[in-house]
Amino acid sequence: MERLSCPNSLLRRSICLILPLVFGACSTLKLMAPSPTIHGIVGHPLTLPIHYDVNASASGVQIIWLLERPSAPPACLLTSFNHTFIPDLEFQHKFTMDPPNASLLINSLHMSDEGNYTVKVNIQGETTMSATQKIEVTVHVPVSEPIIDSEPSYGAVEYVGNLTFKCHAITGTRIRYQWLKNGSPLENSATYSFSRDNSTFTIAPVMKNDIGNYSCLASNYISEMESDSITPIIYYGPYGLRVISDKGLKVGEVFTIANGESVRFDCSADSNPPNTCAWIQRGNNSMEIVNYGTYFKLLSEKVQQKTVDYLCRAYNNITGKGEEMQFTVIITPIDPEKLSQITSSLFPLAVITGVSLFVIVSICLIFVWKKYQLHRAIQWKLQPRRPSTEYRRTPIYSGHEDAINDFGIYEFVSLPDSSAPHRVITSASNSLQVQDINGTIYEVIQFVPEQMQNDPQP
Repeated sequence: MERLSCPNSLLRRSICLILPLVFGACSTLKLMAPSPTIHGIVGHPLTLPIHYDVNASASGVQIIWLLERPSAPPACLLTSFNHTFIPDLEFQHKFTMDPPNASLLINSLHMSDEGNYTVKVNIQGETTMSATQKIEVTVHVPVSEPIIDSEPSYGAVEYVGNLTFKCHAITGTRIRYQWLKNGSPLENSATYSFSRDNSTFTIAPVMKNDIGNYSCLASNYISEMESDSITPIIYYGPYGLRVISDKGLKVGEVFTIANGESVRFDCSADSNPPNTCAWIQRGNNSMEIVNYGTYFKLLSEKVQQKTVDYLCRAYNNITGKGEEMQFTVIITPIDPEKLSQITSSLFPLAVITGVSLFVIVSICLIFVWKKYQLHRAIQWKLQPRRPSTEYRRTPIYSGHEDAINDFGIYEFVSLPDSSAPHRVITSASNSLQVQDINGTIYEVIQFVPEQMQNDPQP
């Protein structure tokens, strides 16, 4: 088959376009590209990879590359047949191939090379097959380091002013902008707003928590660059006013100092710019400014009263806001720091004394309770008890029936000392028996009826 070329003429471009129709088409041939869009860099080479499978029995493989641009008519770039190709004369060898590989190499990209590249592969053999694949090529210029401008440059007042940041990269194509605060992407906020291309960022109104390091990230498909950070000026405060001293003891808003000491008081608050402070001494329906500045020194020996009220007033000249704090100074002849040390040393002793008293009182209560329980037990044991009928013996008749009610069993129980054995007197037929028994009163009473039951009948 005679090799075909695509010369620089409208007729030959038309021939290149109708070649697939001559060879016919078959859906079994497929062309594959890694992506439908490929991004390139100006001045760098770019390869458009195309892969396809060729039947071993194919007698001819023809490849044609076409370029379609919005501002120009379609152009035939290269034509190849089997292992040879016709170089492009119009583009001065800018495009090359290695047939039967269908990939196209662009030696050096220019912005004018953007467009849709179409490859057509025709296979001739037992059957004729044809397939087409289109790839979009975009050409980019790497972005340069962006620059941030802020408006206004002198800063803004909290809850009053606004801040606007503008990011701009001198070189670069298809640039995307992203704003960062302290190295992290900005989170959504009701006070933030962005332009359509994200190159402008506005805070309205500004607040104290908007203080930070802001930077801009400019990027496209082939490169990215981050700007230097910028810290906006935000005026705020005063917040958190407090008064401290270098000597004495502070409890709440009361300072206790020793007589004759020179004490320095400092007044501070979170504010930008720093506050102007005034120290005021309060009296009976009067106020007197004693000093200007962030601190003042008090000479206690020059104070006539033992208790003096002072006031620190802080004012921000730019925000127009102020804050004040009142405190009391008590002058004592005893060093408050030593008094605090003595108090702290006595505290453990007081705790030990309290615990000891609690233990002693608890032991006494337990002793009284046990004694009361023992007394109740003894009273219960000593209560007289009537013997049951099973322990009574049959009365002995002596012939004096008139005195039958005077006869009976009489028990004598002695309660000896706790260290001496118990004695029990029992009646027998002709004599008295004395037995020594160690036991409780309850045991003696229970024992006597048993002995009486064992006595023989008269």
